[in-house]
Amino acid sequence: MKIRSVTFNNRKKAFSVLAEGRTYWFPYSRTEAMPTREDPVVSVIVDPELARQGFTFTLRSGKEDSVLLDQVLDYNRDPTYLRDGLLYSLTIEAQRRVASSRLSRREIVRRLGTSASQFYRLLDQTNRSKSIDQMLTLLNVLDCDARIVVEARCA
Repeated sequence: MKIRSVTFNNRKKAFSVLAEGRTYWFPYSRTEAMPTREDPVVSVIVDPELARQGFTFTLRSGKEDSVLLDQVLDYNRDPTYLRDGLLYSLTIEAQRRVASSRLSRREIVRRLGTSASQFYRLLDQTNRSKSIDQMLTLLNVLDCDARIVVEARCA
């Protein structure tokens, strides 16, 4: 996902970030170099050095800071971003369990009822096209119980 544009609003004390056709707000209070009334944001650019996955802003005092798109998506609780984070965690756990399992990889593939190439795609943490169902099935084959816990967020 790439940032298409970013603007700042010193009155709302937030950045407006356009990515994938959606607009996300990111408050100044979540930045390292926090803008103030005396030292407001004077410019902001989508940073090509961050592969357009972040933006850099400049304050009146000359201080600069960068914000990554991941920070913006996390703040806004973007469902796709949260899903990808859960898939990543499940994949890392599956990799650990496969490494410590007494089952051979061939036996794991047989129990999954899939091909070896699909099995290795499930173990690839950069692959986001897999489903949570597939990961839960793999963990089940590895004799693991996986539970998703739903908790209220503290305000």
